[in-house]
Amino acid sequence: MELNDLPQMDPRALKATSVKAEDEHANSAEPQALKITAASSNPKMFTLPWHKPLATWPEDLLANLPRGISRHVVRFVHVGDEVYAMKEITRQVAEREYEILRRLQKLELPTVTPIAVVIGRHTREGEPLEAILVTRHLKFSLPYRALFARNLRPDTAERLIDALAVLLVRLHLAGFYWGDVSLSNVLFLRDADAFSAFLVDAETGDLQVQLTDGQREYDIDLARTNIIGELMDLASGKLLPGDVDEIEVGNRLVDRYHSLWSALTDTDKFNPDEMWKIEQRVNKLNELGFDVDELEMKTSEDGKRVLVRPRVVDAGYANRKLLRLTGLDVQENQARRLLNDLDAYRTSTWREGEDLEIVATDWMREVFEPTVRMIPREYRSQIEPAQFFHEVLDHRWFLAEKAGHDVPMGEAVTSYIDNVLPSYNLDSKALVELNEEADSGVIDDESTYNDPDDDGYNPDDDPDAAVWSH
Repeated sequence: MELNDLPQMDPRALKATSVKAEDEHANSAEPQALKITAASSNPKMFTLPWHKPLATWPEDLLANLPRGISRHVVRFVHVGDEVYAMKEITRQVAEREYEILRRLQKLELPTVTPIAVVIGRHTREGEPLEAILVTRHLKFSLPYRALFARNLRPDTAERLIDALAVLLVRLHLAGFYWGDVSLSNVLFLRDADAFSAFLVDAETGDLQVQLTDGQREYDIDLARTNIIGELMDLASGKLLPGDVDEIEVGNRLVDRYHSLWSALTDTDKFNPDEMWKIEQRVNKLNELGFDVDELEMKTSEDGKRVLVRPRVVDAGYANRKLLRLTGLDVQENQARRLLNDLDAYRTSTWREGEDLEIVATDWMREVFEPTVRMIPREYRSQIEPAQFFHEVLDHRWFLAEKAGHDVPMGEAVTSYIDNVLPSYNLDSKALVELNEEADSGVIDDESTYNDPDDDGYNPDDDPDAAVWSH
C-alpha cells in the first residue's frame, strides 16, 4: 500500500482549536489568573461569578431546565440572550473535552456546541476552583429521563435506541471512539415520529483516523450494558411502561447498529450487466437519510464482477434538500415530512411542471409560515416549528378520519393547540424531582466535601462504577 493510500485524519479536525489538552496525570501548575478560551465572542462571559463554586451560583443566573444525571456539577446559565450549559471538572478533562467537541463540530457531527473552557479559577480567598467547560444549550432537546417523565408513546424506548444507533454509527465512521456510550450522555430532539440523538459528554472519547473492529465492538457492548441498567432504573421508578423488556431493548441497539453499519460500509458485487443495482444501493442509503459523495468501483481479478463500496457517506440527505429549497434547517425526518407536504401542495395546485424552487417559496408563504406563527408564545421555547407543523399534519389526518371528510388547516391547528400541545408541559414538581435526581449522582459537589458520614468510597477507584454513575 502506498503511503498516500493510508487513511489520514481530516484536516478540519486537526485545525479545530488552539487548545491542546495535557495528559491528565501531568503535574503542571494551575494558572494563577482567570483564563477563558472561547469559540464565541459573548462579552457577558466575563461578568459571571467565576470565583464561586458552580453549585453556589445565584438563582437569577440559572435557567430552570431539566438536567441529565452527571458525576459533575452541571448548571444551565443565562449569558446575555444565550443559555449555556456549565460543567465543573478538572482542567485537563475540561480542555480535552473542549478540544474533542471542537473537532467533532468541525466534522459536522451531531454534538453539543463547545463555547469555552475556563481555567485559573480561584475564590476571593485565593483557593483554587475546578475548571468549567461551557457548551451551548441545545434548544428543544431533553435528557432521556425527562422524556419518560411525560406521557409518551409505548415505543419511546425503541425510538431512542434507534436514534442512538444512528449517532454511534456516524461517530464511528468519523473515527470517534466514545468509551462511555449511554443514554445519559446523549440529548434527544424530536424528529417527526422519531428522535435525533446528540452527543453531550465526550470526556472519555478519542478521535482517531480509523477505528478497529475491536474498538467499535467495545463501544457497542458497553452501550448495551449501560442502556439495560438505565432502563431498569427507569422501571424501578415507575417511569418505564411495564411491557418494555429492558434486555430486548439493549439488544435492539446492537442489531440496529450492525444493520446500519453494514448498509453504509459493505461492498456489493454485481455482474457487469447489473449496473442498475448501483443506483438501487444509493437510493437505499438516501432512504436511510444518508448522502453518498463517492463510490469506489473496481472489477474483480477475473473481470467478471464489479465491486462497489461507498467511500464518503454523510447524513442529512433530506435536510440538505429542504435547506436548499426553503432555507429551513431541520432534523432529517422532519425534513422528509415537510418535503412530502411540499410535494402534496405542488400536486394540489396543479404545478408539477413548474420550477420546484418557486413552488417551495409559495408553500412557505401560504402553508408553513401561517401555521407555525400560531404556536402560542408560551410554547415557543418547547417545540420546534418543524415539529409543530409535522404534529399538526398528523392531528389533521386524525380529525379528518374521525369526521369522514377533510378538515381545514386552521381548524386542525386550533384543535392541536387545545388538545395535544399541553402534553409538552413538564410540571414544576416533575422538573424539581428530575434535577434533584440528576444532582444525586454528583461526586464533586462542594457540599460533599468534609462529609462526616463519608465512608471513603471513591467511584473513580471502582472499575464497575462508570457503568452506573454516568
